Amino acid sequence: MATGQTHGGKGSSTRPTDKKKYEDNYDAIFSKKTEKPEILSSQLKTPDGTILESLHRHDYVTHMDANGKEYMLDGGVEYVRHSAHGDEELLTLMSDDDHEVIREVVTWGTYGREGDQLITHVKIADMDDDHLQACLDTQKATMRPAMYKVMQDELEYRNEN
Repeated sequence: MATGQTHGGKGSSTRPTDKKKYEDNYDAIFSKKTEKPEILSSQLKTPDGTILESLHRHDYVTHMDANGKEYMLDGGVEYVRHSAHGDEELLTLMSDDDHEVIREVVTWGTYGREGDQLITHVKIADMDDDHLQACLDTQKATMRPAMYKVMQDELEYRNEN
């Protein structure tokens, strides 16, 4: 049995660390501040060039392609489920994608100024400023936060360009 002072053994002193790097990594792993990107548009391009678009949850769309295969897409902006033949191109657009792409692809369903028309889907880029602002003013309680941000970003984009 040894007696007296020893060198301290394992773990008796703290190893040198980069405190800032440790804190940044800790936040990246455990922080709830990070937002998960949301689906803004769910589309699939088949080999013959047909674009399938699923607009909402359980909006199951199919297409019999020129190559004889059937392609499908489902889930809208809630989830993405699609055929997997390997020759299709999934065109899902996420909230962290570039706004210049988002504005040309993402659509908003509208029933017209008086709300008495059949629904049509208009690209964010094609909506006029008054329509965008009206949506922001009247639909905030029911609009998905990601879509609200897209419309805000579009108004800012127009002011800057």
